[in-house]
Amino acid sequence: MKPVCVLGNGQLGRMLRQAGEPLGITVYPVGLDAEPEAVPYQNSVITAEIERWPETALTQELAHHKAFANRDIFPRLADRLPQKQLMDSLGLATAPWQLLSDTNQWPQLFSELGNFVIVKRRIGGYDGRGQWRIRPGDETELPADIYGECIAEQAIPFSGEVSLIGARNKNGDCVFYPLAHNLHQDGILRASVVFPLENYPLRLQHYHLQQQAENMLSAIMHELKYVGVMAMECFIVDDNLLINELAPRVHNSGHWTQNGASISQFELHLRAILDLPMPRPEVTKPSVMINLIGTDINTQWLSLPLVHLHWYEKEVRPARKVGHLNLSHFDKNELKNTLQKLIPMLPSEYQSGLEWAQEKLI
Repeated sequence: MKPVCVLGNGQLGRMLRQAGEPLGITVYPVGLDAEPEAVPYQNSVITAEIERWPETALTQELAHHKAFANRDIFPRLADRLPQKQLMDSLGLATAPWQLLSDTNQWPQLFSELGNFVIVKRRIGGYDGRGQWRIRPGDETELPADIYGECIAEQAIPFSGEVSLIGARNKNGDCVFYPLAHNLHQDGILRASVVFPLENYPLRLQHYHLQQQAENMLSAIMHELKYVGVMAMECFIVDDNLLINELAPRVHNSGHWTQNGASISQFELHLRAILDLPMPRPEVTKPSVMINLIGTDINTQWLSLPLVHLHWYEKEVRPARKVGHLNLSHFDKNELKNTLQKLIPMLPSEYQSGLEWAQEKLI
């Protein structure tokens, strides 16, 4: 089996490497500044854990590699402008938006998008950074350098946030996981809750949203001829979905699959890009994922038998994702009890997220 080189050596590359080991797939997560001669890329399939990268000796070399999966799609989806244009061209629902190119646009923007507008950097803004929530009068405080570099979106009053993780192989076959229900705070994903389709408490609505999401994401992947795992984040508005953003890679809201699905998103991505069999992963029990953000490791978490700790071995800094906890069980009450026991084991800012997850399990 061909080896895989991952452009980027953060936690996603690390988890791809871990997923490859049981299958006998050698995965090399590679730092962007690595010397090309130190990387065994010539006979490898190339993938990436990030959407954009600087010009380095290595990335220039890989730009010409014939086995770089989705090479030309990454820059297209890394920029929110062509990403939004793609959704519009396919007739897929997304928040009304405009390119923000000039300070003189504001009266017209407020007129057309309403008095609450979200400004997002076209490239690079994530986890709450590079984004501004603007009401009339606030626009004067925006940095001058953002014009031409941002889009402006109508702020959407949504009832929930969900994401769909799916994968496509080169033959056009697609498989999907159940929707993850997500909680964001300050723009950072704090928790995800997932139910198997057959025992979801609001079954009819859930099947409707699941089918709608699968149709949307499959249309995007087919249009791009994408190969591998892709994530699509959506808002629930009434009984329908609006696409918020796309990520052409394995995604934080799919980390629950490591312990809650028969095939993790990391293994599924490797299967897709290496053209291995790609059955729909089995999901038979509810799962919860809690992001660990700027928090030191606490071995007390391991005293709870349902808790699976995934620690990234990164320096702990405020607002930095340093690990996650996965919990899966057939009995939702067992999950709720474990989440309750986690509350005193985590800093106080986690309490609202743990309570939100417990409420989702009712």
